[in-house]
This record gives sequence, structure tokens and C-alpha cells, in this order.
Amino acid sequence: MKENILHTISSFNTMIEGRRHEIVEILLRVGVAIAFVYPAVEASFYPQAWIGFFPLWMRDLPLDDQLMLHLFGASEIIIALWILIGKKIFIPSVLASGYLFSIIVLNWKFMDLLFRDIAIFAIPFALAVMSYPWGKKEAVQIPVISQQN
Repeated sequence: MKENILHTISSFNTMIEGRRHEIVEILLRVGVAIAFVYPAVEASFYPQAWIGFFPLWMRDLPLDDQLMLHLFGASEIIIALWILIGKKIFIPSVLASGYLFSIIVLNWKFMDLLFRDIAIFAIPFALAVMSYPWGKKEAVQIPVISQQN
């Protein structure tokens, strides 16, 4: 039994060896996409629960609150889908980082609710750093540290 478990673990390690960067990137992309889709969908069902996160100066614009929520939600879904697709993700990652940074700064008084957004902010920021060309025509590849036994 123990040998079977060890063999399964060894097989899994062999399967993912050399693909860790790809797997981590996929996990990060899915995580940030969920964080962007959920509020967009929720705001369409419960707009009054979400409109309060818009600063007053935005709510004073000559734009209906519902429309503003739907436009913002649509942009969140576009960013999420773009990140999920994974093509040229530097741009949507920077946009997502900007959205989250703005949400944190403009809603500082709600930090007891938004403290997780600081951690979520790190995800698209990391994706932007990983995908930035850094003077090359292709994205930077993070080296995999091999574990020696």
C-alpha cells in the first residue's frame, strides 16, 4: 500500500516536472479570473450591495448607478476572459492590477472588508511581471529550482 502511494506521488512528480511554471501561471490566471467574474455577476443580482463601493464623486457623474455597475462589471468580465485566454496577458494583468489598486485606495475606509483585495492584487501584478517582455520579444520565464535529495 505504501509503495503504491509512493509510486503514485513519484508518477505525479514526473508528470509535472518541467511544467511547474505553466501550472502555476494557469492557477494564477484562474484565480484572478474568478475574483473578477464573481463581483460582476453578483452586482447584476444585488446592485445595491455593490454600488456603495463606488466613490461619491463617481456616483455624482451624470450616469445611472445601474448602468455604471453594468459597464464596470462588463469590463471586469472582459479582463477575466482575456486573462483566462492567456494571450498577451501583460495588458489585462496591468488593467486588473489597476482596478484592484483603485478599489483598495478609493475604499480604504472599508479595509475590514477589502483586506483580501491586497492579496488578490498580488496575483495580476505577478502575472504582469511574469509576462512583461523585459527588452525581449517573449515573456520572461521564471527558472524552476530543482530539488536535490
